Amino acid sequence: MTTTSETWGTVEPVEPTLSVRQVLTLERVLAGEPEVVAGAGQLDRLVRWVHVAEAADVGVMLSGGEMVLTTGVLLAGDEGAQAEYIQSLHRAEAAAVVLGLGRAFPAPPDVMRRAAERCGLPMVVLHRPFPFAELTEEVQARLVRRKFAAVSLSEAVRTALTGLITAGAPLQPLLDEVAQHSGCPVVVSNLAHRVLATAGERSAVDDVLRDWERIARQAGGSEGDGWIRAELGGRGERWGRIVLCGYRGDTATGRLLADRAAESLVLHRMLGGTSAHTWEEQSAQSLLTDLVSGVVPARQLLPRARAAGLPVNRRTFVPLVVRDADPAGLDRVLRMLGLPGIVAELADGATAVLLSLARDQDASALTANFAARVRSESGRTVIAAADARTAWDDVPAGLREAQHVADAVADSSAVLVLPDVVRLKDVHLRGLVRLLRDDPHVQSFAERELDGLLCAAGEDLLAVLRTYLATGRNKSRTAQLHHVSRPALYRRLEAIQTRLGVDLDDFEQAASVHIALLAHDAQQG
Repeated sequence: MTTTSETWGTVEPVEPTLSVRQVLTLERVLAGEPEVVAGAGQLDRLVRWVHVAEAADVGVMLSGGEMVLTTGVLLAGDEGAQAEYIQSLHRAEAAAVVLGLGRAFPAPPDVMRRAAERCGLPMVVLHRPFPFAELTEEVQARLVRRKFAAVSLSEAVRTALTGLITAGAPLQPLLDEVAQHSGCPVVVSNLAHRVLATAGERSAVDDVLRDWERIARQAGGSEGDGWIRAELGGRGERWGRIVLCGYRGDTATGRLLADRAAESLVLHRMLGGTSAHTWEEQSAQSLLTDLVSGVVPARQLLPRARAAGLPVNRRTFVPLVVRDADPAGLDRVLRMLGLPGIVAELADGATAVLLSLARDQDASALTANFAARVRSESGRTVIAAADARTAWDDVPAGLREAQHVADAVADSSAVLVLPDVVRLKDVHLRGLVRLLRDDPHVQSFAERELDGLLCAAGEDLLAVLRTYLATGRNKSRTAQLHHVSRPALYRRLEAIQTRLGVDLDDFEQAASVHIALLAHDAQQG
């Protein structure tokens, strides 16, 4: 399992620390009137520990990251030793050196200052007498508290995420938990920087996604900006990353948090038998579902669409809904034809497809080509389309129109002669009735007209009636579809007319029954 966390552009040990700059702002340190005399550009170095040492060869005692406190009493009068002292601290990767001015050095020694400046080691002098023990105690206590707090947070996050995973939670609740603990937007992306999922305050997430690809490829800013990521992968292969965008807490704590989140996401994938591609499907489903519902204004969904890899600038959008087709197969057709778009399963066997075409492309021809390829792979299926849209704000209405068309013909697609791409003009009365299906007057009308067949004993006759009317009262076709002889069909039609008290040869009565049946089927879903 790979969960190496890093800030953009640098990898650091995962351990809570203070920076040299933060140490110099402590009240006890300020009482000593600190002055930075060298290495002022390196004050963001991290302090892992504070060490009081007067030995000239102190460098051999260090392991890196220490702030060394000294009075220099053993260095006074020996400029060679002073220069070597600074060099040894540099070789040991000390964070900084703090020199207390006094009897040994009443003023900052030039040799040490110049040597520290050359090697970039922060050198601080204290102008007032200062008990080093107090500083050591203060910094060590803060470091321990930070480390304990970071570990506690790490374990709390691990416990919460593990509980969600064992309860079978989907990806989103896990990310919501990470965002709650981090207090910043959280983004999961694949290696091509395509956003798979997000969490956090919606406005803050939108700000991050608005120009996601550019800032992600530019590493999202410096370490001070709080952009922290953890790689996702396993068995030696990376397949994505989780990014804390603008984490404002301690950087090392952020790394711990990112690591715990990464471990949990990898575990979620392994236990759920899912893949990174499935997360891409979930991202597309969330986006298209929000577009169809209209709960979130289309304009607010634009950053998510762009971050999901959908071209949105100066494009022609073609909303489609396909019935009874495999979403993975539809996505495969898009890739095969080189058509930019996203695919997501909605509900009840319907899959939404949103094509994003260049303005100079023939939207009708490309849509027809897509439909023909889908039919060649999936057999007879309903492919409904709305008219092409050039404005993103019109996409939700287009998706709802395509869904309405697909639903209107779904129940009778086996007996209707449909074009490869069904549009609103092709559903005629069937589409109107579906729009009115929830009207109480329409419901009452359907019940009244079909009363004689709306029982268990009338189910077979109702099916025959449905086929007979859908085929334009074609008796031969109806008999063929129901695998009965014409005399047997005639007997069933007579039974239907008797039960309903109508004459199906009368156009008006047949039309009334047909409308009632369309309304009944629409109400039944």
